[in-house]
Amino acid sequence: MNFSVFDHQMMAKAIKLAEKGRFTTHPNPNVGCVITQGETIVGHGYHIRAGGPHAEVHALAMAGDKAKGATAYVTLEPCSHYGRTPPCAKGLIDAGVARVICAMQDPNPEVSGNGIAMLKAAGIEVQVGLLEAEAERINRPFLKKMRSGMPWVQLKMAASLDGKTALQNGNSQWITSRLARADVQLYRAQAGAILSTSKTVIDDNASLNVRWDDLAEEVRSIYPDTEHFDADNSGQKLRQPLRVILDRQQQLTQDLRLFNSAGEVLVISGPEQTKADSTIDLPQLLANLASQHNINHIWVEAGATLAASFIEQGLVDELIVYLAPKIMGTDGRGLVNLIGLTEMDQAIELTIEQLTQVGPDIKLVATFKSSR
Repeated sequence: MNFSVFDHQMMAKAIKLAEKGRFTTHPNPNVGCVITQGETIVGHGYHIRAGGPHAEVHALAMAGDKAKGATAYVTLEPCSHYGRTPPCAKGLIDAGVARVICAMQDPNPEVSGNGIAMLKAAGIEVQVGLLEAEAERINRPFLKKMRSGMPWVQLKMAASLDGKTALQNGNSQWITSRLARADVQLYRAQAGAILSTSKTVIDDNASLNVRWDDLAEEVRSIYPDTEHFDADNSGQKLRQPLRVILDRQQQLTQDLRLFNSAGEVLVISGPEQTKADSTIDLPQLLANLASQHNINHIWVEAGATLAASFIEQGLVDELIVYLAPKIMGTDGRGLVNLIGLTEMDQAIELTIEQLTQVGPDIKLVATFKSSR
């Protein structure tokens, strides 16, 4: 399908707009829309928060009468069903838009081609596939859940340069720098849930939530105007992820910071989440979080044992490791408790997607070459 240079520029702008919603739209997708008359932009917008107007609604409101005969660039197929908001495909039709270019079709079974069919039936020219890979990337969690019923999982770990997560006595605060910890806050803020263990919570008295003051200024500046979303109990305008804590031995107590900070907590300790050997059934847990709690993006902050379980079971979509320029010694605690590897071809291979420096620390983003 042929697209002009201008078409590419407008869809790239729509994708940039969509990215602005990544802290507030969960569990909805990030969507941007640009409306043009000729080569003049007459409207633009993005989906700001779940339950609020979609990107097309904002763009059409800005365009007004100029939407008639215009071209709309949308990063995801316009919806065709009535949910908490009316269908965007109908809004585009009613506005008299002449042409709609979608980056990709929506895999949501409630849409999945129906929006495109509705537009075409109204005589609107529709083209699909412009910058599709880029549009896929900004909605990886939403798309994975829609296609597989499972959430998209990021596993975060931090270690010294010699691969230690704590000293032999358990002391681990702080291995990485303040800037690395601020970077972690950025990831937490985009997730639907943060998953960890009672051991991690107790050892660090961790709150595992998003803290406004710990977000970098350039991140805070991305957040929408305060009118668009609610304050948490600290008065800050944040969407707090659900905190999911694995606590098989019921060690958590209500005096912990976890229970006295902003955000909901889900404690997993019952037999319904365990296998015959009493270990947590991680695939079933993830499936339940997706289906019962509408979670499509999970950020895992785990110790060496849980990290090994996630990796061995092929449940990690993206691995994020912060390496501090420190050496903590042979008797320190290791990064991942993987045992029984006797041949090099048993080693788990990674593809390095990103390698950057965050303050004094190195951040490595990787994917797994194959599932185990």
